[in-house]
Amino acid sequence: MRDDRILPGIVLMLLFCLLAPLLDVSAKLAALGGIPVGQITTARFAVQGVLMLPVTLVMGLSLALHRRALGFILLRAAFLVFSTFSFVSGIAVMPVADALAIAFVEPFILLLLGRVIFGDQVGPRRIIASAVGFAGALLVIQPSVAAFGWVALWPLGTAFGFAFYMLITRSISAYMHPVAMQLHTSWTGLLLCLPVMFLAEGSGIAALDPVWPSGYLWLWLFGVGFWAAVSHICMTYALKFAPSATLAPLHYVEIVAAVGLGYAVFSDFPNALTWAGIAVIASSGLYVIHRERLAARVRTAP
Repeated sequence: MRDDRILPGIVLMLLFCLLAPLLDVSAKLAALGGIPVGQITTARFAVQGVLMLPVTLVMGLSLALHRRALGFILLRAAFLVFSTFSFVSGIAVMPVADALAIAFVEPFILLLLGRVIFGDQVGPRRIIASAVGFAGALLVIQPSVAAFGWVALWPLGTAFGFAFYMLITRSISAYMHPVAMQLHTSWTGLLLCLPVMFLAEGSGIAALDPVWPSGYLWLWLFGVGFWAAVSHICMTYALKFAPSATLAPLHYVEIVAAVGLGYAVFSDFPNALTWAGIAVIASSGLYVIHRERLAARVRTAP
């Protein structure tokens, strides 16, 4: 692939890393304003679905959903709903950067699931790197549990949910355009969330019982869906210009952006133990990516 095509991919991936934490900041502001986690999750899919529809139409993509993909889209949406709900539950009480660092064990989970489900070859070095990455997550989790309670484990739910989400994406990406896939996932996620919100109304369940937003809370709820749509479009097109092996190391820039935004908006700054955990997770992840590249070269060698 020519360098003049790779460069736009790198720029778009960096944009994703800078914009995606704005989704998290919007969600945390909404949660601090008293909006239930379930309602924030629902807002993400509602706004994202509305915004993705004109994009899909302008691109001339079909709105028809292949029967073969229907079950996969339903599962993809369900895991994304769970992943989003888990992450918002975490950042409602803990710093965004801490929650994101814990959620970044997802590549290690994905690696192991790929071995179990698809029979991917995973050598001992990558298994050891994954174990080290989990140990790094524990460095972040331990003080977070001490400070915020067991709610600090919610980002692990995000990691597992997003790993399954990515595996399903891998299964259907060969015959479904990523933008159309995002549109159908958004609307399916909304259809999964709305009945829960309807049944939870007046129930008194803090995480689910919806409330009527006021003032800036409308803006924060819109921001959750808006930044989700914009950032994921950037990532989708980044993958059109550059291979995932080139872009994957850049994903860790998202933690740096999350630290900066967390400090600017909430005055949150990771402590020394959290920084150590972030360093271990990032180093292990970069090593796994390096080994994946080497394995890919062996598979494609003549």
